[in-house]
Amino acid sequence: MENILQGFRGALSLIFSGDREVYSIIGLSLSVSFISVLISMAFSVPAGIVIGMKEFPLRKTVVMIINTLMGLPPVIAGLLVYLFLSRSGPLGYLGILHTPKAMVIAQVLLISPIITGVTMAAVKDRGTLVKNTAYTLGAGKLQMLWTLIREFRTSIGSSLIAGYGRAISEVGAVMLVGGNIKRYTRVMTTAIVLETNMGNFDQAIAIGIVLLLLFFLINIILQKVQGA
Repeated sequence: MENILQGFRGALSLIFSGDREVYSIIGLSLSVSFISVLISMAFSVPAGIVIGMKEFPLRKTVVMIINTLMGLPPVIAGLLVYLFLSRSGPLGYLGILHTPKAMVIAQVLLISPIITGVTMAAVKDRGTLVKNTAYTLGAGKLQMLWTLIREFRTSIGSSLIAGYGRAISEVGAVMLVGGNIKRYTRVMTTAIVLETNMGNFDQAIAIGIVLLLLFFLINIILQKVQGA
């Protein structure tokens, strides 16, 4: 119990003293996860809308695959990216293993099915009605897509925030492909594991508190989006 209390005291000291190491880790975590969500959003939201609304051959199979990938174990995603980016892999010539770029790729692989699946479920029942109404009012394809995004912005926003939460809390995949390199690929979750194993509980708790606060802010944003 004394170690926990001491850890909390040290955590508050680290947070409010502006420790460069801690803030470097926090900054990398935020930026990598944010970029991953932006990349995933660009194709996952349109894909979710199309799959949710259109009937096409093997649609049930595609939906089943997406639902399966929503629960993809992070370590498997990390292993796949590692094998592709390693020196002997097909993309080894890029030389981006153990870099933030590799971490972004792993997070995109993890969160894209989540964003696609939640969006798909949101438009499944009412999407056709909204589409037909937009076409009746003379909307083109791009205008129709924008109408659907606006109509289902609450669910789409929820999917993006869920994806961000999954990305920023990830450990296994980013540790495999990032290498947990100090001041380069070390993020909050991997830092917590490392500092705990080294017995540096104050720094581990400090980063953990920040991570919890970020989740709290994410929930506030989610409530704002749902109340929009």
